[in-house]
Amino acid sequence: MENSSKIVSGKDPAGDAPNDAARSIVLLRFSGDVTTKAPPTRRRFLQRLVTNLKDALSSLGIDHKVTRTHDRLFVEFSSLHEETAVDALSKIFGVQSLALVKKYAWATLDDIVETGEKIFRDAVRGRTFAVRARRVGDRRAIPFQSEEVQRRLGSALLPGAAGVSLKFPESVAALEIMPGEAYYFGQNVRGRGGLPLGCEGKAISLVSGGFDSPVATWLMMKRGVALDYVFCNLGGRDHQLETLRVMKVVSDRWSYGTRPHFHAVDFDEVTRDLQAKVSTRYWQVVLKRLMLRTAEIIANERAAWAIVTGDALGQVSSQTLQNIAVISPATSLPILRPVVGLNKDEIIQQAREIGTHDLSAKVGEYCALVPSKPATRATRAQIDYEERDLDLSILERAVSERTVLDLRTLDLDSLERPETQTSEIPPDSVILDLRSKAAFQGWHYPDALFLDFPNALRAYGELEAGRAYVLYCEFGLKSGHLAELMQRRGLDARHFAGGLKELIAYAKQRGLTTPEF
Repeated sequence: MENSSKIVSGKDPAGDAPNDAARSIVLLRFSGDVTTKAPPTRRRFLQRLVTNLKDALSSLGIDHKVTRTHDRLFVEFSSLHEETAVDALSKIFGVQSLALVKKYAWATLDDIVETGEKIFRDAVRGRTFAVRARRVGDRRAIPFQSEEVQRRLGSALLPGAAGVSLKFPESVAALEIMPGEAYYFGQNVRGRGGLPLGCEGKAISLVSGGFDSPVATWLMMKRGVALDYVFCNLGGRDHQLETLRVMKVVSDRWSYGTRPHFHAVDFDEVTRDLQAKVSTRYWQVVLKRLMLRTAEIIANERAAWAIVTGDALGQVSSQTLQNIAVISPATSLPILRPVVGLNKDEIIQQAREIGTHDLSAKVGEYCALVPSKPATRATRAQIDYEERDLDLSILERAVSERTVLDLRTLDLDSLERPETQTSEIPPDSVILDLRSKAAFQGWHYPDALFLDFPNALRAYGELEAGRAYVLYCEFGLKSGHLAELMQRRGLDARHFAGGLKELIAYAKQRGLTTPEF
């Protein structure tokens, strides 16, 4: 059957209303991961599936009725909510496909053909078509074959059509036949398959707001794993808010049936201890090990069985095979890496499909601890030596003082942004460009000073007090973090909201020379 986002709904073309003209019925088919399970497991999965779809519709304020058969689920609701309900139901893991259907009773094959001819005759008029009929349920109670239905209904529709095309029809006349009832529809809406969310227990997902970790999160949810999200904050409150926006999309669109919590752990003191006691080239490896320890502490509190990461083999220095082998023993929990074999372009495409791409593109992967020559082949002995003086009580304290947010109920607009942003550059401000030297030389705001971000993090405490500072970078993330740190030191610092793109627009408005893109 064709996979399409097109659906058939509304009044019967013949003028005869279905059983309840004000109600819509959606037929849902289970994924193969559900249907192939042994009866006890199948029952458990289907119970979870029903719970999740009820949560989806209830959270949208849609009154509904769910009917379950051995092979199908039927969901009935007001036709006023048709588009919203279909979109939500298509995002329930464990559903292979769904369709808006019209339900009619039948006693004979003639009844089925007559009704089908009335429903589909306008849809196939002047077009090529195919009939797809399927018997479902107790086939012994259906005294004819699917092929006979297809042949009879096809013959009835053919006089007004342009012909039959079984492979590439312009219109599809589809029906599922059960004992005493038949369901008519045009085309399927694709579901996501997989396992019902929550049926495989709980895990902790380490997230950063970039492309990789939300996609890794989504892929594990597709396999039935309910998740809490742990964010080890390296970039200040702005970074936390941007990551929250990304994970809020994942939660609101895909987490029906669960209540994911966002655990924000301030890693400022943790990373200061790391920088003071670990050789620069091993910062990334040790940092990832500290993040795994953080996730394990929270996993133990939340009765979670595993840790999920967005590691993709060879993508960055900490994700070489040897470094992964050294990083992994930091926790005794299983580490699930669902994007480990994907190319970056594949991850980015998946991010588009799940709805996180545009937000993640603004966040990027932030880390202030990127050495110029990071270790790519660390050994366990080297890392044990580097970690010998770390004060893990700092990490434990950071975890105990973390912020925990219920994403399903969270109102992002209610989270107050710190007063670090500006959309203009006041006269006499000291303007700091935190980008690379090459980017600065390519273009910079007039009178801006070059101070790349790694050096700025080390030098900001020595900046002159009594001056007003405006910072900018590519996306506004690093500049927002530094402005926050500078304010903590009592400096008058703001960062330009929206990063380089908005700064260039601001410069154009003032007739300043700007780069051509």
